[in-house]
Amino acid sequence: MSEANIVVVGAGVSGLTSAFLLARRNLGYKITIVAKHMPGDYDPEYASPWAGANYMPLMLRSGIGIPGTSFTAWLRGSRRLVFIFKVWRFRSRYTKKGLGVVTECGPDLIIYNREKDAHSTSADWFAELLSADPWFKDLVLDVCDSAVFCEQKQSGSYVPLKFNVVSKEKLPPGVDSATKWKSVCINTALYLPWLASQCLQNGVVIKRGVLGHISEAVGLHHTGKRADFIVNCTGLLASRLGGVMDKNVIPVRGQIVVVRNDPGIMATISGTDEGDDEVTYVMHRAAGGGTILGGSYEKGKADPTPDPNLAQRIMKRCIELAPGLTNGKGVEALSIVRHAVGLRPLRIGGVRLEKEMIDGVWTVHNYGHGGFGYQASYGCSQVVVRLVEEALSARARL
Repeated sequence: MSEANIVVVGAGVSGLTSAFLLARRNLGYKITIVAKHMPGDYDPEYASPWAGANYMPLMLRSGIGIPGTSFTAWLRGSRRLVFIFKVWRFRSRYTKKGLGVVTECGPDLIIYNREKDAHSTSADWFAELLSADPWFKDLVLDVCDSAVFCEQKQSGSYVPLKFNVVSKEKLPPGVDSATKWKSVCINTALYLPWLASQCLQNGVVIKRGVLGHISEAVGLHHTGKRADFIVNCTGLLASRLGGVMDKNVIPVRGQIVVVRNDPGIMATISGTDEGDDEVTYVMHRAAGGGTILGGSYEKGKADPTPDPNLAQRIMKRCIELAPGLTNGKGVEALSIVRHAVGLRPLRIGGVRLEKEMIDGVWTVHNYGHGGFGYQASYGCSQVVVRLVEEALSARARL
């Protein structure tokens, strides 16, 4: 069993998952998480609490996520998080302790496509998601088939998704095609503290800290000894953190409205008629987490204040997309929990997931996930574990 002192910088979903998998992998790892923001905090630059956190694989036409690339491998790795680890195991182990992090039965996720949106920002963001034959359809499961669930609980095998192309006669006006499948949406207010608790249970020490340079993490290990490895999961901060200063990392402003209404489905559409940086989606969180109405995808913008006019447009569009939200009534029938803005940590050119020697210490970078941090968290963290092991092995040979 190899021993190493590791400092993980950042306590969003990427940092917590990286620390969790490292701790479970090797009991010889002594791990400290150091972060400015922690689960329970709400700050626009701390993206994880604001996320829709649903499973809806994205792929950009720019090449990020082309089948066979690292992106799809990360999502395949994270399949175990969303559908196995969080559905089956939570049912059998953790729900007995009162921790319902995902839906017991995922609602239908419906993807509506309008041909006129072909060149919009939304269509580029969704890309393969709009396909009638997407690369990811073999990844997702029909988790709501109770008979299948009982069988799978015994055998441990996977069940192919009942992936459906919506028939033309069932399409709403203005929509040219649609697909649907069963999905899940994580309640981030429960999941992030659960991740932190699992880290603590596995011996990880968590503390607050603000770094000016990534190399400062070397001196922040809880043992008082010098860290052997640093894992950089700083998200948006990577753009201005000394020693990293990644100018390819930009904020993508996302405005949402959280409501108590249950639409009975989750849904999104390929574009809007009200601006290229506005999007529409309805995501119902598990275990009383409310419903997320979105939204916007404003690259390079970081204003943390909700725009009331945009909020009205979001609510109106979401009611049109999912009439079950208000059962035929208008915006006034929405029971609003909060208006919010989060900043997605997008990295132009794709996620940075690699190791680098900085000031004599191996640093593993895991940041830049944009709007798919939860979906890729497990798969990317598996790569973090491998990179740390590679560096540790190389050190042992010296």
